[in-house]
Amino acid sequence: MKTLIRLSLLLPLLAMLLFASCDSPEDKKGRFLLKGNEKLMENDTKAAVDFYSEALKIDPDYIDALYNRGLVYQRLNRLEDAIADYGKVLVNDPVHQNSLFQRGLALLDNGEYYKALVDAETLIKTYPDEWQSYFIHGLISERMDNYEAALVSFDRGLTLQPENTDLLVNKATILFYQKNYEEADLLLKQAEELQPNEANIFNLRSMIAFDLNNYQKAFDLVEKAIQLNQREPYYYNNRGLYHLFLGNLEAGIEDINYSLKQDSKNLFALRNKGIYYTLKGDKELALRYLEDVFSKRPEMELLQEYLERAQTL
Repeated sequence: MKTLIRLSLLLPLLAMLLFASCDSPEDKKGRFLLKGNEKLMENDTKAAVDFYSEALKIDPDYIDALYNRGLVYQRLNRLEDAIADYGKVLVNDPVHQNSLFQRGLALLDNGEYYKALVDAETLIKTYPDEWQSYFIHGLISERMDNYEAALVSFDRGLTLQPENTDLLVNKATILFYQKNYEEADLLLKQAEELQPNEANIFNLRSMIAFDLNNYQKAFDLVEKAIQLNQREPYYYNNRGLYHLFLGNLEAGIEDINYSLKQDSKNLFALRNKGIYYTLKGDKELALRYLEDVFSKRPEMELLQEYLERAQTL
């Protein structure tokens, strides 16, 4: 009787093994891809990477697995790994639109502006009727302080998609940098009508209010941004700055430090930390932060003012 039981258990196992042995490499890598996608939907990024990597063991040039793994790496801020995966896709398909776009973003976040610009220019040349081509070109131009080029790119994108909130908000951001608050606010109102729960709208409005010395309004607006998106470190940095100007120094440094934990290279947060120590009367720490930021971006707003104040402590 025991033998029969063992055989009855063994037969399904043998059937499974035979079925598996009939799988083609295409079937196997496809199943790993699907499992990776399922794990990604569950926000299990480690398992997703593992499954995509299994698919790539079968086919190292599997574009879908390379691209999807690159997206996960990008989400995890493993920018070098993401850039490498997108690069492998582009070796096999030099004009793979999504990989050009995402690699451009990853290169931008990694501080490799000129390489990112090459990807953006390739997108514009290859996909001139896609708004994303101009969107990323505008983002890169803005980061390189070429505001006029950024405006041109965002405007070209808006001719293709006039109601695209990403383009509207980013154009408004450039106008904010240029102190054109009235036109920036008009664009933000247009964007809010289209997408009332877009956190960036309220964050940018808070920055305009701060520039106009309306600190409480700035604080209230960035609070709205944080309610809508609690994962964005730049909002906390802005709230920290507003806290400082409202006299809430300890609440301010708490927000600034939280922001720096998410992005330790954010020069605006480092400047704000220098402002905090200036307001606390700690000359040594104030100068340490402010002089470091000054060496990298001397034109930053508020920097010169607080550096001079720190020097007189």
